[in-house]
Amino acid sequence: MLRGWLCLGSLVLTTCLLAAADWPTFLGPSGNGVSPEKGVPQPWPKQGLKKLWSCDLGWGYAPPVVFQGRLYHFDRFGDQARLTCRDARTGRYLWKFEYPTAYEDFYGYEPGPRACPVVDEEHVYLHGVEGMVHCLDRTNGRLLWKLDTQKEYHFHQNFFGVASVPVVVDDLLIVPVGGSPKGRRPLDFRDVRPNGTALVALEKKTGKVRWFSGQELASYTSPLVVTMHGQKVILYFARGGLLVVEPQQGKVLLHFPWRARIEESVNAANPVVVGSRVLLSECYGPGSVLIDIDAQWKPQIVWSDAPKDRWDRSLAAHWCTPIYWNGYLYGCSGRETPEADLRCLDFHSGEVQWIRKRTGRCTLMLVDHHLLCLNEFGTLLVIKPNPQKYEEVARWEIPELEYPCWAPPVLSEGILYLRGKGRLVALELIPTRK
Repeated sequence: MLRGWLCLGSLVLTTCLLAAADWPTFLGPSGNGVSPEKGVPQPWPKQGLKKLWSCDLGWGYAPPVVFQGRLYHFDRFGDQARLTCRDARTGRYLWKFEYPTAYEDFYGYEPGPRACPVVDEEHVYLHGVEGMVHCLDRTNGRLLWKLDTQKEYHFHQNFFGVASVPVVVDDLLIVPVGGSPKGRRPLDFRDVRPNGTALVALEKKTGKVRWFSGQELASYTSPLVVTMHGQKVILYFARGGLLVVEPQQGKVLLHFPWRARIEESVNAANPVVVGSRVLLSECYGPGSVLIDIDAQWKPQIVWSDAPKDRWDRSLAAHWCTPIYWNGYLYGCSGRETPEADLRCLDFHSGEVQWIRKRTGRCTLMLVDHHLLCLNEFGTLLVIKPNPQKYEEVARWEIPELEYPCWAPPVLSEGILYLRGKGRLVALELIPTRK
């Protein structure tokens, strides 16, 4: 998506802009939190952005997705998991799909979905917190096929349920499963063993299993599809480390271990990929590492936080995927709210450029040379990505949003969608061109 378009004629230009404006999956059209849209208001409106609509949500933490003028959000109401389809510009209800769920969270968090829907062509895919995969007709919500991954692959319930968003590659839907041999869940999760189903590839139109691969358990990250050394590959930062997998046959090309030693650790921030270099970051132990993967799929460590004291780590991302821009990385560092900060570091050296302390845990989006940063209490920060200093353009406490605001921002056709506890708000970030 992030490429230049040469469009001749106003009709073709409009078509190109609309295609670029869809936000059909987690972290947007390129899977990296970067929007291709232009027109962030300067100066920032003193009263904040114009509200277009809002609606109540059920339990869950997933952001919505937007495709061809429709917004899809996935929540739980009572004992039903629900996908709702709305008009993206007005919020008008169109249809819903529901299925029963009995998931209970080990740590008392909301028992709703963590993974957002995925829209591809005529289909929308769901990956529920209990492990159910559903494929629906995106126009009317009609069920096309489903798969109970817990029943088929016997994964043990992770700390906070299933949260990885599947990814479409060619004719396949790649689902992170992380199954285990049948048996009772060990008391210590570090004793759980994989059964070769870290990733399961399904034919996206039928649900037929094409392959399964990877001796890893599931994490809270989502797979990425990238081209590296001229080859399309899947990158998945699993519970125990990074997998690089060939998508058509499922061959594992690389497994790079990276996780904390403590039982409760999770990997939750997606990898950041720049060429052949991949940054992994977590907040429970070793922090970040940048590896360079050669054409034989062998990794070389460029820099690493592992030898450092926890307070000297370059970056310890919790669930917020950092944003890469012009050689620098911008991200939220810290496991808990009091210690969380925003920081900028040199991507290729790991050298920290600046730190903005006590921001709380935040999610980020890059749009039109601005970073939009939503902290977990509902404050929206507008920041210039400047490696020399922290440069805040605006700060707005959004009255309708309540803690926890853990879902990352979504932007489509100029409308910014933000989610807090039980509430979704649609704001006009980029005014419609007349």
